[in-house]
Amino acid sequence: MRITVKGKNIAVTPALRQYVEKKLSKLERYFDNIDEAITTLSVEKERHIVEVTVPLNGGMLLRGEEETNDMYASIDLVVEKLERQIEKYKTKIARKMKDGKLLDLAPSQEKSAGEEEPRLVRTKRFAVKPMTVEEAILQMNLLGHDFFVFSNAESEEVNVVYRRRDGNYGLIEPVFD
Repeated sequence: MRITVKGKNIAVTPALRQYVEKKLSKLERYFDNIDEAITTLSVEKERHIVEVTVPLNGGMLLRGEEETNDMYASIDLVVEKLERQIEKYKTKIARKMKDGKLLDLAPSQEKSAGEEEPRLVRTKRFAVKPMTVEEAILQMNLLGHDFFVFSNAESEEVNVVYRRRDGNYGLIEPVFD
């Protein structure tokens, strides 16, 4: 597995890189062929943030983000989070992954005066893979997001699944007049 470690507002030392590689290599015991893991280490004030993205075969993504006051603790927590995601969704992932094999597992505020108007701070681009609603819900949960945009394999239109406050899921389907 190729592990890419990037730093944002932090120099990635050899010891830090080695620690990340050691911890992320644990994920190889769950999957036959993980090609890469992309890790971003960043420091913002007192917060040490670790974000890990692992693309899996079949278009699935594992993603985890953690922050603490210690970079090593953040790394430990994000690996634990990824392992919990794998454990929680292992049967669904195994069914959805066609090429790879899953190995047996041992997981509104009011604006005050003087406050800036909200602005667009990030744009993401991603390939839209046709999938079923169930696959989209699985992918949303693996990413830890509250919504997920996908191409519905049945209707061939762009849809959005989202997590409702009551714990259930919702589906947004466009209607063009």
